[in-house]
Amino acid sequence: MAGAGTAAWSQAYNQQVNPQVTDSVTQPNVEVVGEAPAMSQGNLYQEESQALSNAAHSATTAQQQTNVTAQAATTMGVPTLDSVDTASTEAATRDIFGATAAEPD
Repeated sequence: MAGAGTAAWSQAYNQQVNPQVTDSVTQPNVEVVGEAPAMSQGNLYQEESQALSNAAHSATTAQQQTNVTAQAATTMGVPTLDSVDTASTEAATRDIFGATAAEPD
């Protein structure tokens, strides 16, 4: 009886597999391998665009912060200039250049 089971197994093992079955197994594998270069290229483009977007955003933020700093310096500088005594500046300038002050009429 042991020989009958072995013969049945041997007969089943030697049978050819239906080509439709092998196609259904190999086609998805071929599709995955075929799509891999396109997927990796797409991922590369997406990562590059993200990096460039981050760089542009950082540059914009830095420019805005520079503008805020410049505005703050101007805001503090104008009152400082306005508080300087102009009469003493005139006298000092005339002393430096050796000119005499003009007498008002």
